Order: sequence, then C-alpha cells, then structure tokens
Amino acid sequence: MNKGIRASQVRVIGSGGEQVGIMPIEEALRIASEESLDLVEVSPEAKPPVCKVMDFGKYKYELTKKKQEARRKQKTTQIKEIKVRPKTDDHDLETKVKHIEKFIGNNDKVKVTMVFRGREFMLKEQANKILEKITAMTTDFATVDQPPKFEGRVMTMLLGPK
Repeated sequence: MNKGIRASQVRVIGSGGEQVGIMPIEEALRIASEESLDLVEVSPEAKPPVCKVMDFGKYKYELTKKKQEARRKQKTTQIKEIKVRPKTDDHDLETKVKHIEKFIGNNDKVKVTMVFRGREFMLKEQANKILEKITAMTTDFATVDQPPKFEGRVMTMLLGPK
C-alpha cells in the first residue's frame, strides 16, 4: 500500500474501475493523493504489478463484512447420540425414534449407540434386530450413513437426514 510498493512501474486502475495505464510509481502515488485515496497493490505477481486507487480502510471493512456473511451462511451439523441397550422395549424404542426424528429435523446426524454390559454380549443377534427395527422406523425421514458395526463392547450406527 502506498509507499510500501517496491515496483518502479505499475499498471494503475482508477477509483472508478477504469484503466489509467502503466506509469512510474511516483505518478501513481500522486494520482492517488490528488483523490485523497490510497494506492493498493492488488496483483503483485503480474508484470508490471497491478495497483488500484481506493480507500483502503473501506476495502478492509468490506472484506471483513464478506467473511462474516460467509461464516453466517455456513451449514453446521452436529452429531447427536442416542443410547439403547439389547433389552430395550418397543415403547422405549418409539420414544427414542421420536428423539431421532427431532434431531434429524434440525439437520443433525444421529449416532445410535448400543452398549453391551456383562453377559449381554451374547445377545448380538437381538441387538442387530433392534437396530434394524430403528432403521425401519426412521426410513421416512432418515438414511443410514454408516451401517451397524462393532467397536469393542459398543455397536454403533449413524443416521443422517434424507
């Protein structure tokens, strides 16, 4: 910016966006100071470097506003967790499915976790049936992003919005 530009010749773009031409840096600085604006190096890699006459403070302000707007428009998804056991009853499953529906309605992913304690580890087939039942109950509003898989004493499945 201004005196920090090291090139001897620069291509100048005026404050209205029009091309002024290639000129020595001193003349470009004079043009910028006449308009009481700054000379900002836009493209330093070009031959000759491209400089624009603009209000640098206003330019920085607009850049931060654009970043804030982009951050606001970002889509955020969280992973919510629902825990079930191999001996969970049907009515309890219906309640859990209502929670899953609410989470997926908020565009979150749901991790269904089945924890095995003690001898419950023998009930793997019953656990698979429960997870299949959950999958069947949620087919209207959810898809299975990750099928059921074992990780030690825990079986997990990931559901996402349709």
